[in-house]
Amino acid sequence: MTATRQINRLPHAIAALVAGVALLWAAALHAAEKERVEAFLDVTGFDVALDSIGLTAEDAATMLGIDPGTFADEWDSIAKDVFDTGKMRATAIGILQETLSDEDLAHAAAFYASPLGQRLVEVENAAHKAPDAQKREKGEALVADMVKRGDERLGILRDLNAAVDESGVAVRAVQEIQVRFLMAASEAGLLRRDLDEGALRAMMRETENELRLSMKESALANAAYTYREISDADLRAYLDALRQPRMQRVYELMNAVQWEIMGDRYAAMAHRMGAVAGGQEL
Repeated sequence: MTATRQINRLPHAIAALVAGVALLWAAALHAAEKERVEAFLDVTGFDVALDSIGLTAEDAATMLGIDPGTFADEWDSIAKDVFDTGKMRATAIGILQETLSDEDLAHAAAFYASPLGQRLVEVENAAHKAPDAQKREKGEALVADMVKRGDERLGILRDLNAAVDESGVAVRAVQEIQVRFLMAASEAGLLRRDLDEGALRAMMRETENELRLSMKESALANAAYTYREISDADLRAYLDALRQPRMQRVYELMNAVQWEIMGDRYAAMAHRMGAVAGGQEL
């Protein structure tokens, strides 16, 4: 199970913000048992999607113009601790226990446990683990070829991307993660000057359309790469499944969970880098 994400120079690979999570908590009907949620993460591949957040650790430093090598041997320790896969999964399981209804869990799990569902999880998991440069280069080449041929598959891929963010909040989620990370970096003394949160948000509003276009382009290339071996017929079946109301609720919740974890871990990364740097500008 995947949703496209991009945070400036972070890997593509980038659903609602903290407030959205709170609303979903309040709306949950029958909370799922921990064991069922753990099995759900495995059958849908959401566990691998969560683990892949840790692969972006070096990009956190890159966003700030800092060479990870500056931290010498401490870098690996910081990244491993901040992006501890066990802790991230535990956080996700805890939230999903409180928010994911048994009915929606069963619906999504049934699809992903099917032969088509498991094949999709297989290619999505592989894409999470693939180098970003490889995904981007191959994906963009596939898109360019489809455009040249007028291939209707391009429309299917666009519809798939739209279906995993039906409410269209991905851009706002990315902006919120950026704000949390950059404000944490400012507080940690990692920037040349303190940031004003209001000014930062205003600047992001001015560049929102540019970000939205960039995210759509990245999402299309990522989808082209991820599903390159999946037939058009199977992709249409996937699209039909994603458009079901129960699946829409599951994706809205899972996107919210993953984005919240990303925002929290990036803020923690900034503070850890600041502590190692002793509050001095790097």
